[in-house]
Amino acid sequence: MQVTETLNNGLKRQIKVTVPAKDMEARLMERLVSAKDKVRINGFRPGKVPMQHLRKMYGKSFMAEVVNEILSDSSRSILDDRGEKAAMQPEVTMTEDEKEAEKILAGNADFEFSLDYEVLPPIEEKDLSSIKITRLVYDVPEKEVEEQVERVADSARTYEPKKGKAANGDRVTFDYLGKIDGEPFEGGAAEDSDLVLGSNQFIPGFEEQLVGVKEGDESTITVTFPEQYPAAHLAGKEATFDIKVKAIAAPGKLEINDEVAKQLGLESADKLREIVRGQIESQFGSVTRQKAKRQLLDALDEAYKFEAPSKLVEAEFNNIWAQVNADLAQAGRSFEDEETTEEEARAEYQRLAERRVRLGLVLADIGEKAGVQVTDDELQRSLFEQIRRVPQSQQQQVYDFYRQNPQALANIRAPLFEEKVVDHLLGVISVDDKKVSKDELLADDEEETAKTEKKPAKKAASKAKDADDAADGEKKKAAPKKKAAAKDKDAE
Repeated sequence: MQVTETLNNGLKRQIKVTVPAKDMEARLMERLVSAKDKVRINGFRPGKVPMQHLRKMYGKSFMAEVVNEILSDSSRSILDDRGEKAAMQPEVTMTEDEKEAEKILAGNADFEFSLDYEVLPPIEEKDLSSIKITRLVYDVPEKEVEEQVERVADSARTYEPKKGKAANGDRVTFDYLGKIDGEPFEGGAAEDSDLVLGSNQFIPGFEEQLVGVKEGDESTITVTFPEQYPAAHLAGKEATFDIKVKAIAAPGKLEINDEVAKQLGLESADKLREIVRGQIESQFGSVTRQKAKRQLLDALDEAYKFEAPSKLVEAEFNNIWAQVNADLAQAGRSFEDEETTEEEARAEYQRLAERRVRLGLVLADIGEKAGVQVTDDELQRSLFEQIRRVPQSQQQQVYDFYRQNPQALANIRAPLFEEKVVDHLLGVISVDDKKVSKDELLADDEEETAKTEKKPAKKAASKAKDADDAADGEKKKAAPKKKAAAKDKDAE
């Protein structure tokens, strides 16, 4: 086999491979000899089939197997011999001429093909301890924990029937039917719905119009869905709701004690407070980590400047762009609605794709050198988390899909590996903890940048930045509830 490099430009390589016809013939004869004692052909005793007859019957199919074997083995062996790692599977180009292909399969012509690929760029080793970030930390006060405990315990609050008009804090039980332009819409109706006035569970303007209603009242209220409502066919639309009040109930006194905790399935009020504090600290801790990770990635992005493989960048951009357009279509919005243009958005997401690929290579290199590994148990737990998100009837099918597709399983392993590398780096770089208020911790990075630079922040730029840590979410059914809208928005 003759191997000739025909292109070496930056990361791009092209290798021409020629397998002489005599070598192809030798490989074919090995297969024919091996098959001679195994095949069963009418009219011939086992092992007595003439080689010419065997070749006439199986020559082309065996030679096709030889060709596939060469293509499969050569890419790996050539790269190993050259000491190179391909960014993606090399592209194989060979003759498309039928007559030429027939000659190759007949063993009458050399088999020639080329491999086109990009190599992974060399990554310079750097002193990572020189990287400095500031980790924003919010200490959750007891008052905030107690307020959340009260909200949690509120689900165990008792309500007593009340005569007269409903006031804030009262629970109203009612039927409703939502209409747009006089026609009912999907998800806009319910019977015996309970709503505590002042809880802000429904869209703005809904609860306020229930203040003052009495048992047995029937009325129609009018509200307007928010412009950013996740259900595009409802966003910004004016709707009416026919209301029938079934009952009014006043809240009983809320006491945080062991009895209330037991109603919530816990052994004591202290345990309730402990769990609530843990949940709150975990939520703010996630924000703290995310912002620290963002600083770390920004620092790595600044420290490592090299050409990223164009095919990897192209694949990453296509994934991002498809998701962006799908999100816009689902929301019924355009690039203009996002205060940008398609050209500007393309450029922004192209830069994001390049950043992602480059940082992915950097993190992979750092993790490999540091010996970071994802254990089988960690991978299994993450796989089960993925499976639990689908209906139970489909879980076995999803499990089999992942187990039978190494690339799909690699997509689960990748974020686990990345987080472990981030953990490693946070132990290597210089991290200064800074205690901040809740508002400072939750402040939007893009808004802060806009204030600092004194220029308007584009929504597309903000989304591009956030896309570094994008998460999939399940879309909720359209309903007049504010909570559903909030969950939908978070999911996006």
